[in-house]
Amino acid sequence: MHASLSYFQAIVMGLVQGITELFPVSSLGHGVLVPALFGWHNLVSSQIVKQSFFLVFLVGLHVGTAIGLVVYYRATWLDLFRGLFRQLGRTRAEGVSSLWRLSDDGVDSRYRLLALLVVGSIPVGVVGVLLDSKLRELFAKPLDAAIFLTINGVILLFGEKLRRGRGRHAAHTTLDDVTSASALGVGSAQVFALLAGISRSGVTMVAGLLNGLDHEQAANFSFLLATPVILMAGLYKLPELFGSLGEGVRLQTLVGAIFAMVSAYIAVRFLTRWFKSNTLTPFAIYCLVAGALCVVRFA
Repeated sequence: MHASLSYFQAIVMGLVQGITELFPVSSLGHGVLVPALFGWHNLVSSQIVKQSFFLVFLVGLHVGTAIGLVVYYRATWLDLFRGLFRQLGRTRAEGVSSLWRLSDDGVDSRYRLLALLVVGSIPVGVVGVLLDSKLRELFAKPLDAAIFLTINGVILLFGEKLRRGRGRHAAHTTLDDVTSASALGVGSAQVFALLAGISRSGVTMVAGLLNGLDHEQAANFSFLLATPVILMAGLYKLPELFGSLGEGVRLQTLVGAIFAMVSAYIAVRFLTRWFKSNTLTPFAIYCLVAGALCVVRFA
């Protein structure tokens, strides 16, 4: 397919990607719906093709988004890797088995969180490699994305309702208390985000809330969990940008990635403050309204 992507389209899509990847409203869904709503038929027609310039362009946007997250959480990630090196020092004294005893009181808490993030990233990594392209071919259509966006709103409201049902004053789990099983469960929720319209941050936050985390802790765990997944998925396919599929869109991809990086940084900075005292409900309402309107538009 002939590459056709303007710099204006690259900027808009970069902003949309960076914001909606972190806001619990589905970047993949908006990546499908925005071009359709704007009448950008050159992008709409390229989304369901197995190999196209637009999918390579999206890879660049994901790398930009991940860099924005890394920059925001840079101090946290440095701290986590310090914990890894400290734990490796302990391993030399106690043996390799100490790396797997995450419930051991002697395990460095920073290493423990890093290990839980790795555990939580495994399911979506495996499923993504096996099914990502197939799911995109099947469901990366405006009507499908609109339906799943509406479902995403239901999921967010359902999560908030269950949380309220457990009592507002119930004791909350902290990140130090998250078990390997809980991390695996929260991480597995990311698999649903392979469907255009289902939000990665939304479903992982809901899973975090159901595992006892408060909104702030669930958001931070969700964003930290998303960072390696988004970055590795982008880097895995980045070489395609320098092949034939990237011809004619490399500079546009760079521009879009820069806007995705900046908007992702701003979005995560806003959201980490928002969830100190607010809930997922406004985002749920947005998904329900926007999803329903788009269903009517594309039905």
